[in-house]
Amino acid sequence: MLSKYWKKIGMVIVIVACVFNVMIKLINKLSMDNEMVSSAQYVQDNTNEQQKDENKNQETQNTQSKKIQKNEK
Repeated sequence: MLSKYWKKIGMVIVIVACVFNVMIKLINKLSMDNEMVSSAQYVQDNTNEQQKDENKNQETQNTQSKKIQKNEK
């Protein structure tokens, strides 16, 4: 009897799994305000890190150029 209905049973299992998946995503969905705030925070943090890296690179270039100037004298 199970072999006769295996496709239907499989389809029911797949449909139930999809419904649970959709319901869980809807229940745990972040509000638009929270998503926008977290995105803005990410962009701000990312730009701050890039600026810090650029400042470090400029400092190392300045120190290297000063060392070269001292060695030339």
